[in-house]
Amino acid sequence: MLSQNPIVTFTILLLVILTLPPLFERLRLPGLVGLLVAGIVLGGDGLKLLDPETETMKLLSDIGKVYLMFVAGLEIDLAEFKKHKDRSLGFGVATFLFPIITGTLVAKIFGLGWNGAILTGSLLASHTLLGYPIVQQLGVVGNQAVTVTIGATIFTDIAALLVLAICVSINAGNFSVISLTIQLGSLAIYSVVILWGFQWLGKQFFRRTTNQESNQFLFILLVVFIAALGATVINVDKIVGSFLAGLAVNDVVGKSLVKDKINFVGSVLFIPCFFVNMGLLLDISAFINTFLTSFELTLSIILGLLGSKFLAAFFAQKIYHYNWNETMSMWSLSMPQVAATLAAALVGVQVGILPETIFNSVIFLMLVTSILGPILTAKFASKLSLPEVDIESDQSLIWWETHQQIPEGFTEDVDENFNHNFVVLVPVYFSPLQTKYLIEMAAMLAKHEAGLVIPLSLVKGYLKMDSPQLNIALQQSYQRLNSVLDISKNFQIDTTPETRISDNFAKTISRTAREKNASLIVMSWGKNTGIKARLFGNIIDQVFYSAHCPVAVMRLLEEPINIHRILVPVKNITPQALRTVRFAQLFADTNQASVTILHVCDRQTPEAQINKFYSQLSQLISQGNTEVKSRIKIIRYDDVAPVISKAARAYQLVILRSMRRRTAGGLSVSDVTTKVLSEITCSVVIFGEPYS
Repeated sequence: MLSQNPIVTFTILLLVILTLPPLFERLRLPGLVGLLVAGIVLGGDGLKLLDPETETMKLLSDIGKVYLMFVAGLEIDLAEFKKHKDRSLGFGVATFLFPIITGTLVAKIFGLGWNGAILTGSLLASHTLLGYPIVQQLGVVGNQAVTVTIGATIFTDIAALLVLAICVSINAGNFSVISLTIQLGSLAIYSVVILWGFQWLGKQFFRRTTNQESNQFLFILLVVFIAALGATVINVDKIVGSFLAGLAVNDVVGKSLVKDKINFVGSVLFIPCFFVNMGLLLDISAFINTFLTSFELTLSIILGLLGSKFLAAFFAQKIYHYNWNETMSMWSLSMPQVAATLAAALVGVQVGILPETIFNSVIFLMLVTSILGPILTAKFASKLSLPEVDIESDQSLIWWETHQQIPEGFTEDVDENFNHNFVVLVPVYFSPLQTKYLIEMAAMLAKHEAGLVIPLSLVKGYLKMDSPQLNIALQQSYQRLNSVLDISKNFQIDTTPETRISDNFAKTISRTAREKNASLIVMSWGKNTGIKARLFGNIIDQVFYSAHCPVAVMRLLEEPINIHRILVPVKNITPQALRTVRFAQLFADTNQASVTILHVCDRQTPEAQINKFYSQLSQLISQGNTEVKSRIKIIRYDDVAPVISKAARAYQLVILRSMRRRTAGGLSVSDVTTKVLSEITCSVVIFGEPYS
């Protein structure tokens, strides 16, 4: 009775989604595995609290499956996707042909006819991107191997579903070349309508609703489900339509707040519901029966799937020259057999093409691959690198030059801020000691670039603007600014203090930075504040996300003028990482400090790859400030955080890069950053840029 109550079902799902993923992550297992296990425990073979056949579970699961593929299409870097579409097609063909041939041979060996054997092979040929949330969280969606694998998904799923349609038609005696031509033609027309029609429609709608984020969000949802519904009309799985819809509105949504809302709703609710439902569909009693009666068949199908998918990834490695971690990531991402596989297997049994033993073996295959795939993805994708920087074409190594833009129609005399090449905005609402250190840091940076410091004193707004509380707050603000001016005078730097009354400090900081054409925002957090409190859901997080210019969040334990040894960990050579190094070099040059760039690589990284990384990084660093003493240190170790924490003991300042990617909790900070911040005892700067 409880399992049939939609309110009870929804409450249980919320409890599972909230509690289990963090617990499994503590066990060093992907949170997705926790959701699958929860489905098994709460399903028919366990506590019987959830029923996959209820309308509530079907609805939430279908929405989650559609959402998963839509977000996959939305997150693809279209420039990279178009650049490597041939590779996506190549890997798609390989990861379809190898499994379908293997599955067909296995089925023939165990006595199936050609129609059933080919359908069995097609079950292995498709795959579900269960590991996509993992690569998204790790920030490696832009890696070419990941992009190619995501692109290949659309080919394998369409091809597998077409094979299913052909096999069903042959079984019913209705197959013909004309029907196949009609199916392919309708798919081509449908794809054109979605990719170009919805893209044009989206641009028109967004242009007319600039500030209506809620309506834009609803429009995107409508597009997704219209595309999914359209796919079912032409007898193609709905996930194909949702993936194409993601590609269609990719440019339209961009990196806007609407995209955050889309990702938030999907990652927090619908996608986890899909994974829980996958666990509910896994029939433990069927597994036991299959093991007892058809062990050889089940084992052959599992090994055939794992081997053929690995063979396809190995083929891609040899053709496209991927490294080991990229190859294993492609294998693990293309391994899980869930959505399309289950749908096709169920149809095959219902129409009498496949025997029950094949269906039970496929269910067992789902269990193995849906757990093993995400675990391997988490292991190998965490070691992936992002695309390398083109040394010749990168023109934005000095970040503030790209942000110093005089508004069209204005002259430099309109605002004195445009007479300075470098403007530093410093929000002043911290302790006197932290404020002193921040102003000293800002003054040193601005003086080096003949710039301007703008101390911004924030006053909490009140309903009545003549209230005594507001008057007291203003007096305290003026006192803070007077002390700031005394500090800046020692550095002989131009200073323009500002006072703002505000109900939202984060918005005020970001808007003032835009108005004053700031090149950099310098902020602080308390020494004893936890990482989650510092970066999730507070002022710093909001400023990080909304600012137009870089933001440097600092925990300074001593006067900046006394800092002479700086450590900058670098994972990959990207424009963002290089500009973090430029920031370190800029500060070092103000104080005759030295900079050490630390790179921690996997123990199995080839020597040639390490030498290439060292050479490229050396060349790029030499393009910066050559007066600063800089050196590169590369250490082989499997766990990055302990290496950084241990190395930091010899330095006075560690500069880390923050990514602007949003998650359900707020700003995305990796586990490495979290561990490092909790362990190091020296001063720290977290440097982040717009849209990074």
